Amino acid sequence: MGVVAKHSSMIFYSNGDDHYSQRVRLVLAEKGVAVDIVDVDPRNMPEDLVDLNPYHSLPTLVDRDLVLYESQVIMEYLDERFPHPPLLPVYPVARAQSRLFIYRIQRDWCGAVDMIVAGKSKENVIEKARKELRESLVSIAPVFADKPYFMSEEFTLVDCCVAPILWRLPQLGIELPPKHGKPILDYMDRIFDRDAFQASLSEAELDMRD
Repeated sequence: MGVVAKHSSMIFYSNGDDHYSQRVRLVLAEKGVAVDIVDVDPRNMPEDLVDLNPYHSLPTLVDRDLVLYESQVIMEYLDERFPHPPLLPVYPVARAQSRLFIYRIQRDWCGAVDMIVAGKSKENVIEKARKELRESLVSIAPVFADKPYFMSEEFTLVDCCVAPILWRLPQLGIELPPKHGKPILDYMDRIFDRDAFQASLSEAELDMRD
């Protein structure tokens, strides 16, 4: 992967299948951070990670003596630690709006994504989540036509949360209608073409879109 570097003081424990891990990999790639990325099977956690993270969860970032978990905490830390290019707006109001967008993505989309991917619920429950996610995306599609990035002229942490979900639409069994979904499809083309996005992809994620 393009963001992996040898002999780094920073280690990122990542699940190559997981959109929360890809969020962070995308931030790392956008900022060109030197980091050792360790692909972890969540069913077989390495002992050093178990010792570092009390929740035994992924993603986990280790920066010297600092251990961080929870993707949003990691992303904001990286944005402050490596300020260029900035991935949150400078002004407090716009910054708060970006954080609110991330919260809404978490509430409105991530639960459905996680349920579909896990596949542990009854099929009718999964199908309901799939239908609701598709309808939510289509209903918000016009927003993607307003600006080149999600509600922004610049690429931000919000895009880092949205793009990994959109990359997984084939895996989720969701196909957007060409007409009403066009603003999102155009947005996907723009984001997926970014060098950093391509560099953020794990082998498992590359296989999601053969």
